[in-house]
Amino acid sequence: MKSILKQIIASNKEVEKAEKLAVQTEISNPATKDSRRNFLRKSAVGGIALGSFMSMSIEDTVAQATSKVNRASKPSELKITDIRYCVIQNVGRTPIIRIDTNQGIYGLGEVRDGADERYALMLKSRLLGENPCNVEMLFKTIKQFGMHGRQAGGVCGVEMALWDLCGKAYNVPCWQLLGGRYRDKVRLYADTPEFESLDEFKQKIKFRTETQGYTWLKMDISIGMLKGKEGSVVNNKVWGGGFSQWSGDYNSYANTKHPFTAIQITPKGLDEMAKVVEDVRSIVGYEMPISSDHYGHFDLNNAIRLGKALDKYRLAWLEDMVPWQYTDQWKQISEALDTPTLTGEDIFLKEGFQPLIEARAIDIIHPDLASSGGLLETKRIGDYAEDHGIAMAMHFAGSPVSFMANVHCAAATQNFLALEHHSVDVPWWESIVKTTDGRKLIEKGYANVPLEAPGLGIELVDEEVKKHLTPKDKSYFAPTDQWNDKRSHDRLWS
Repeated sequence: MKSILKQIIASNKEVEKAEKLAVQTEISNPATKDSRRNFLRKSAVGGIALGSFMSMSIEDTVAQATSKVNRASKPSELKITDIRYCVIQNVGRTPIIRIDTNQGIYGLGEVRDGADERYALMLKSRLLGENPCNVEMLFKTIKQFGMHGRQAGGVCGVEMALWDLCGKAYNVPCWQLLGGRYRDKVRLYADTPEFESLDEFKQKIKFRTETQGYTWLKMDISIGMLKGKEGSVVNNKVWGGGFSQWSGDYNSYANTKHPFTAIQITPKGLDEMAKVVEDVRSIVGYEMPISSDHYGHFDLNNAIRLGKALDKYRLAWLEDMVPWQYTDQWKQISEALDTPTLTGEDIFLKEGFQPLIEARAIDIIHPDLASSGGLLETKRIGDYAEDHGIAMAMHFAGSPVSFMANVHCAAATQNFLALEHHSVDVPWWESIVKTTDGRKLIEKGYANVPLEAPGLGIELVDEEVKKHLTPKDKSYFAPTDQWNDKRSHDRLWS
């Protein structure tokens, strides 16, 4: 037995010698980042010398020598030391944040597309010195600074980064921290490409389905397609004849809620819109789900008329036909139509979804994890909907950072249907990250769930990210000391 012990010790000393040499080589390499260098040094300091095994039993020696426990981090002593950011130009501006710690490891998160990084930076003074692994406690501390739509972006981006850090600290994927996974692959739905002729569209759809492998599509059916077609809509001229839903002043069409625009779609307009859906169905067929969105701003009655005109095409859902706040109107629409209804991409927290779910006003909920509260809150929303017999699809239009947060949440939530991928045709989108376990990010219309990679399972490729920074802010994770000081008393009660 002693000879076996000596062999084990000798073998382990050789392994330890080789590992120390590899670590020292990486530390000495000028290309190694400071954060990685600090991480490696702490790993070496925190390691247990194999020579100490001489005082152990043979069983203890073998157990210690073969242990795969990660000693690179001591989670109980982790402290947040900084929050930094960069902004890429993707679907609008997309801020990516990084939360640094005293042990050299960091977490990545993302402020929702089209939002402001300052929503996250203003939270820094509330987080400095805290242990990032206390995710729920920290979320409860900062969630009061979120709101519906893009205003939730800072809270949600921080929550993503905290889970990434926690997973790295404990060496497990984020889905494991949420309670485990229901699936190894996450189904994606992709926008249908725009087309001028049906022949061109056929080729694009063939590429989307046969080459890219997507099994679920989504299309816009907007009154904007009726522009210039006389007799298609009523009252559009008082809005300048345009139908932009995205920009304008407070009194513009874009910022006027649906019931208050007075827009009416005529029978001719309904026929025109239905014809577009019919053309798409004739190419795609009826086996593939097609979701729909972006109809324009018009009232409840027009929503029902349009829905009835489209019922026969068996769309997967009708999305955001009226603002999400109108629970009673949603219930009327859902009860009038055969096509499933869906909303939720701008709702913050489970409490925002509860009226819709409890009234069974919609058929499917559609949270955007970068607005709904992050990974854990979105899973809670999905679970609450499941208790009421309602499925969950997920809205997404950001970078691979938020994408992977969605993938982990979708993997851990049973009633999940499909996750949006808004950048299918952006050639550089996947190149700005690398997976830490070597898997493909997306394969044949499905996202691969990291089965063992810790945290979110990705790291940024710095040189690629820098190519796509927004022209107005080329900074790259620069210090943000101006956000260090807390200057208010935040408690909401006395």
